[in-house]
Amino acid sequence: MAPKKSFPLRIDPKLYEALERWAADEFRSVNGHLEYVLREALRKAGRLPNQPPSPEENTDS
Repeated sequence: MAPKKSFPLRIDPKLYEALERWAADEFRSVNGHLEYVLREALRKAGRLPNQPPSPEENTDS
């Protein structure tokens, strides 16, 4: 597996608490859940290499 990039993140404590609860509901760590949420947002926007947005997610019709 490729090494992961580390970087500091400043986040509002209330936002972090909500993220922490959401991650726990999905049985993920906060870090893993952030990565999942970001990957899904990038995929839906067609911003990941070789992964265009799916037609049902494209609302530009």
